[in-house]
Amino acid sequence: MKSTSYYPVIMTDDVPGTAAFYNSHFGFRALFENDWYVHLQSTETEHVALAILDGSHETIPAIARGRISGLLLNFEVENVDHVYDACRTAGLPILREIRDEDFGQRHFITADPNGVLIDIIKPIPPSAEFAAMYDASALPG
Repeated sequence: MKSTSYYPVIMTDDVPGTAAFYNSHFGFRALFENDWYVHLQSTETEHVALAILDGSHETIPAIARGRISGLLLNFEVENVDHVYDACRTAGLPILREIRDEDFGQRHFITADPNGVLIDIIKPIPPSAEFAAMYDASALPG
């Protein structure tokens, strides 16, 4: 399968509110918008996209309708400390305080209004133990 695009779709009962959250706090803008679906694109990185969908919409099979469960979105950024400060200032919940991990990340975790976890990450050099687990081409600098 050759994919031409890939992006997560968050099912929610508050499409406009969820879209506004990602627009306000994470720099997205709507490329398509109606009452049951909004397609968002990063204002800074063209290939980063996210969609918001009314979880009760008829296009979703009846067995799968509802709200999202068990989802973690990872956003790799250049300045994780700046994003952390902005999220704290905006009053977003901080579920994991900012910290450096031996496996090669400086990160923190917040959540959107639907409970979707958002992990904001800056890759950092891993410890020697974890560096041995990486393919050489994937090692953070």
